Amino acid sequence: MDSTLSEELTVQFLKEISVKKAITTILIVSGAAFLFLLYLLYVNESEGASANWVKELPALNAFLNSVSTLLILSGYVAIRKKKFKVHMRFMLTAFITSSLFLISYLVYHHYAGDTPFPGQGFIRPIYFTILISHIILSAFVVPLVLTSYYFAFSGKFKTHRKVSKWTFPIWLYVSVTGVTIYFMLNAYV
Repeated sequence: MDSTLSEELTVQFLKEISVKKAITTILIVSGAAFLFLLYLLYVNESEGASANWVKELPALNAFLNSVSTLLILSGYVAIRKKKFKVHMRFMLTAFITSSLFLISYLVYHHYAGDTPFPGQGFIRPIYFTILISHIILSAFVVPLVLTSYYFAFSGKFKTHRKVSKWTFPIWLYVSVTGVTIYFMLNAYV
């Protein structure tokens, strides 16, 4: 990447934040978000999903995850072709769609609570294997994505590439399995 483009893509105030402070902040924010999600799912009494718009949120969530998947893959293709600005646009848009998904997901679970899996037989362990791996990796994807962005926008592209080698497959897996879980749940409705 040439130095002009590198400067163009760098956010000045992020260059001034130490890596230790940035990573600490990212871990605190990510941990708080994950704990809030666990609270909503397993502790908080749901409001009740009586409104039609609440019942439509899982479909919206699957759509947003599908769009995120396509954007993540497009960003990967762009970076392989060394189209840095195109890559950045795809990845920022993927971040936006993933963030909208997370907001919609939180709203849904605030109103609807936990969603039990009604399937029986051989599909049940398959579903729970996908779900458990999805949940575990989703806990890691937020700090990985934020760390990747920090390194990219602070101009630390070498470190950004190293972190993104982990971020890309995990983010992609979480997005794809989110859609898979939606379809598996709805196969029994």
